[in-house]
Amino acid sequence: MSEQSGFPFGEVSDGAGLDIDAIFGGASGGSGSVNPFESALTQQPAPIPQEAPQTIAPQPVPQAVQQPAPSVFQNVQPIPPAPVPAAQPAPAPAPAAAPAAQPPLDIDPLAAAMAEQEAKTEQKAAKSLFEKAPVFLYGSAREDIADPGMTFEELRIAKSEDFPELAEGKKVSWTVEYGKTVKPIADPKGTTIASVKKEIELSKAFLDNLKKAKNKNPDCLVKPRVTAQSKGIAAYKGVFASLEEARASDKAICTIPGADGRVYELRKNELGEFIAPKDCVIDLESVRAGFTPALPLVPMELLAQIISFFRCCMTGPEEFEALAHILWDKQEQEFVVRVPEQTVTKAHIDAELSRDDLPEERYLHYIDIHSHNSMEAKFSSVDDNDERATRIYIVVGRLDKFFPDITVRMSCGGTYLTLPPGCVLESFGAVFPAEWRTQVKLLRRSVPPVLRPMTGTPGEKLWEARQ
Repeated sequence: MSEQSGFPFGEVSDGAGLDIDAIFGGASGGSGSVNPFESALTQQPAPIPQEAPQTIAPQPVPQAVQQPAPSVFQNVQPIPPAPVPAAQPAPAPAPAAAPAAQPPLDIDPLAAAMAEQEAKTEQKAAKSLFEKAPVFLYGSAREDIADPGMTFEELRIAKSEDFPELAEGKKVSWTVEYGKTVKPIADPKGTTIASVKKEIELSKAFLDNLKKAKNKNPDCLVKPRVTAQSKGIAAYKGVFASLEEARASDKAICTIPGADGRVYELRKNELGEFIAPKDCVIDLESVRAGFTPALPLVPMELLAQIISFFRCCMTGPEEFEALAHILWDKQEQEFVVRVPEQTVTKAHIDAELSRDDLPEERYLHYIDIHSHNSMEAKFSSVDDNDERATRIYIVVGRLDKFFPDITVRMSCGGTYLTLPPGCVLESFGAVFPAEWRTQVKLLRRSVPPVLRPMTGTPGEKLWEARQ
């Protein structure tokens, strides 16, 4: 063999004493053409192309070259099987990613149908909400706005007759409260109520709050407010207790109460003093006469006992009046009736009003109630002279009827004001079967009836009017 051979080992002669069969495990005297690596290759699994370099790479070739020939073959033949199992766990992370690769589960048709129905219900509720009329709310007054196309200024003018404090537009501000959305109105004269309602309904904030809110059907509240400045008085105006104080002041416009119970306005300029009565003074707070009870309503049963007592005074040869007092027992928290000693005629009562037997610190004298037997339930001039204490007064007349007439009034230091009986007395309020109400149907006419000219006899006139 030539010395320029590329094989890195020296040539070995036949008599070197090397037992080839012992080295490679073959049969003695076998052919020398057998591939010594073939048996090793058949005993191991097919090598992974990417893993083979990693397993062999740590063994440098130069070190194998420096070893004797037999050692080279010993290092090459027993390829340990350990690296093969170490390479197999490489795909182990695959199961963790498996769920992401799985196809989505089938959608439950029942759940899909319910979701669709819920969406339709929300759309229907939203449509019904948007069709609701806005509501005017001021104090205890609450009313649907029939014409949302009007401006806030037009609504103020329409309500100023009922609420005089709204008469001056510069002193009134407006806000719209819709669910959790509150919007102030900057231009009441040029802004319609409907446009603000629609603007809020289309806003994302309103729709988001509506989804979260428990009340899915809120009212669109249109609320006027008299600004704080309206309570004050301009620098050139003032309110005075007397005419002398008003004249001594430097105010050009003065408001003065008169002895006749009216309010007057004094205006001073270079021409002189002008005084005139004022029916509506915007500088003064609006006050309404009335009575707000601090006690419960008088029970109907107690009133029925008093009426029975009054009727008993009419069973004799003459009809007599009678008087009773309704007191409030602060200790027992209930009403009691006291009938004072009295001398009576058909049209007059002289009562002994001494209450020494009842301690005033326990009992409140709440109501004086007296009868007018079969006469009308009207307070007489004698009643006006006697009933000056600040309390409630009731007169019961026409006791000859099944239901007598009842008139109620209050006295505020001798000034009287008629009150509705339900302000202090319990009314009829028995519970009735619900099916009674279902039997009553309201007749709604699509076109209002047209009244014909009333001619002919009275009977014909009546017939024509009913058509």
